[in-house]
This record gives sequence, structure tokens and C-alpha cells, in this order.
Amino acid sequence: MADKDLRINEQIRVREVRLIDDKGEQRGIIPTLEAIKIAREIGLDLVEVAPQSMPPVCKLLNYGKYKFEQEKKIKDAKKHTKAAELKEIRMQPKIAEHDLDFKSAHVREFLEQGNKVKVTIRFRGRELAHTEIGEQILKKILTKLEGYYIMEKLPLMEGRFMSMVLQPKASIIKKNAVVTEAALADAENDDEDDE
Repeated sequence: MADKDLRINEQIRVREVRLIDDKGEQRGIIPTLEAIKIAREIGLDLVEVAPQSMPPVCKLLNYGKYKFEQEKKIKDAKKHTKAAELKEIRMQPKIAEHDLDFKSAHVREFLEQGNKVKVTIRFRGRELAHTEIGEQILKKILTKLEGYYIMEKLPLMEGRFMSMVLQPKASIIKKNAVVTEAALADAENDDEDDE
């Protein structure tokens, strides 16, 4: 439930509530006014945590502190998520086989990191008359990357450039997330050992 939906103290308009005290123990069903009075005596807020149940469940807690902790959890969750970047690999139609292998390895590396990759072939001068060579090169790259990608945008000519966009398969992203979490856990364990 979003924090904005939580009602506190006088905002709670029902007659009776199921009260949970600050230690997490159930106090039973009591009138709302009495629950607010108990909260004030202790110096806490009465927060409606489950409004859909009958009667609604309310908890005694410091609302400001609770809200701060929720925001902190959201920030930490955002910190650990990584937005996918769009990386670009450029080449020419007259690329050597070794160079193609090298560029394909870079594309695979970017996909394993969870990034989208735009593979672009630049045509110069008379090369524009033979765009089928560029298509063949892009097909070679796709065969080298089998199992790593989902085709987001098919090869398409845009002026002097032919490009396609690949995104990593979900299985690749999940595998890397597990590896990253394990590395973070190891780093935290190392930090604790140092103390």
C-alpha cells in the first residue's frame, strides 16, 4: 500500500479498529477514539495499515520515522537497479574476419551486462551500391551471438548507415543479476570481516 493511502490519527473514520501496539502485540478490537488516546499517551501515531479488513487493522508507531524508512527502502531498491544503456558498435562492409570476431565479442559483452546494442555498418562511396554485403555481415554477427539476443529492430538502411538493435535475453540478465548479488554479498562479508 502506498504511504499516501495510509490514514493516521483523526483521519481514521471507522468506529472500531483492531489495534496492534508498538511491540507488535494484538490489543484486540477497541473504539477508534480510545486507540487514538492510547497512541497520544505513548507519544506515537495510530496508523491504519490494513483498511480493507473488518475492522481495519491499526498500528501504534512513529509515522514520521516509518515514512522515512519506507523512502529509504525505495531509494536502496533504485540504487541496485540498473537502467539499460544503448551501446553502439560501428563497422564497415569490408571488415576482416578477425575484426568481426572482435566486434562480436564486444557486442556479447555489452549484452551480458544488460545493455541494448545498436550494430551499425557505415557505407562510403561506391559501397552504397552493395548494401547486401552489409546485410551478410549483420547476419554473420547474429550467428556468432546465437542465444544472447532478442532482435528489437531489424536491419534497416538509414541514409549511409545500415543498423539493427539487439537487446539481451531475459535469461542472460537474470544470470548476471544473480552473479552481481553474489558479488555484493561477498563484498559485504569482506567488509564485516575487516571490522
